[in-house]
Amino acid sequence: MDVIQLIPTHATIRPWADPVVDAKGHDPRSAYVERFWLSVIGPTATWIMRRFADEFDREPDGFTLDLHHAATSMGLSFAKGQNSPFGKALHRCVMFGLAQPTSDGFAVRRRFPTVAQRHLRRLPDDLRATHDDWARRMVRPDRLDLERRLVEAGVPAGAVARAFEAVALAS
Repeated sequence: MDVIQLIPTHATIRPWADPVVDAKGHDPRSAYVERFWLSVIGPTATWIMRRFADEFDREPDGFTLDLHHAATSMGLSFAKGQNSPFGKALHRCVMFGLAQPTSDGFAVRRRFPTVAQRHLRRLPDDLRATHDDWARRMVRPDRLDLERRLVEAGVPAGAVARAFEAVALAS
């Protein structure tokens, strides 16, 4: 059975509240997502999630998105079914637990969870080793508080997330 049968032209995108992932997860624009989630969900689904994150920065409680416009602005064809490239990528977001259909659109995670072991097993050996190394070094004692303070000081949320992930991957 298909998760998404018919994709609307316009969809209401709301944040999917998950206290655990919201507290410990990864910004969709982060180096972590690009390095590890990209190989799991693919580049188009990653870009869709990044687009949603950018919109959440402007409208944290949710927004209405013209999916046809979003698809064509990303260089993708749009069809109301899930067989278009955009539909397939959106379906992957749902399939991998990053979004879920609602009556008028989608609830979307604002942060990605750490990649599950079942997905890590499918990655190339070198990328899996890099992830294992990252996991050993990752320490986040006051990260969320510092992130919040930097955003309140005017640093864009995406830049803060990318900086923290770059530090974690470089250490």
